[in-house]
Amino acid sequence: MSNGTTSRVDYSFQHKKCVRRPSSFDMHDSKQVFSELSINEGDIFLDMGCGAGDYTKRASQSVGDSGLVYAMDIREDMIESLRAEVNSQGFRNIKTIVADITAPLPIESQSIDICLLSTVLHAVEMDNRRTIFSELHRILKYGGRVAIIECKKEDMPFGPPKHMRLSPEEVERAMTQYGFEMINLVDLGYNYMIQCSAK
Repeated sequence: MSNGTTSRVDYSFQHKKCVRRPSSFDMHDSKQVFSELSINEGDIFLDMGCGAGDYTKRASQSVGDSGLVYAMDIREDMIESLRAEVNSQGFRNIKTIVADITAPLPIESQSIDICLLSTVLHAVEMDNRRTIFSELHRILKYGGRVAIIECKKEDMPFGPPKHMRLSPEEVERAMTQYGFEMINLVDLGYNYMIQCSAK
């Protein structure tokens, strides 16, 4: 149940591996991403702005039968497509949700262990980011984590223009204001991933 802001971004000029759909999954080593996420069996995972659901499906393997993955996106067509795939492939631990992540989330307070926003935040206006951070803090368990993957703030022939990109320092400053503490920062090549914990 990911966020709806992915619909504001034109991904057609992204890396050649990602042209067919709005996903950063193939832009970097997904094994490295999930190694850093350290998802445990039984965890409750939220993929905000899930798009095609690449991270959602991979996370479902990690949380196992005792866990749950929420896949959230504002785009109903994306969620319908993912829902059909989930049903046809027999996923039992994925719940799809059509929702706008810049509004109050249809998620219970202190119920999420890990939340992922992959190449989503840069497309959200500043005022709406405040809502996102506030809602993240509400829905995460104490000590829960949010992982944000964003494009490096560099000129590249694909992805969002440089003026839209966010540096890790900008993300950390924003998260700190809403009660988060940075845990680590990982270089993913074209992108980076920053993880913060809820205090």
